[in-house]
Amino acid sequence: GAINKSLSALTNVIMSLSREEKSRRKSLDGSPIRRSFVHYRDSKLTFLLRDSLGGNAKTVIVANISPSPLCYAETLSTLKFAARAKH
Repeated sequence: GAINKSLSALTNVIMSLSREEKSRRKSLDGSPIRRSFVHYRDSKLTFLLRDSLGGNAKTVIVANISPSPLCYAETLSTLKFAARAKH
């Protein structure tokens, strides 16, 4: 439902910010960088977190996982999300 949409939107925002940061690092010669549009308004979660995610803020994502075999699918999904957010 709504939480999956919000997490998907959060992933998209993090990926946009990550791409922007990578292009900023690559452009050491002083050439202008075209800023990409970050879709903070795609969900209430990203809209509320926009000040914490953008700008000069340092953001940390904590991925809580379970060693239980019953939670395998959820743990795998969480780890994939964390890996995408890291890169």
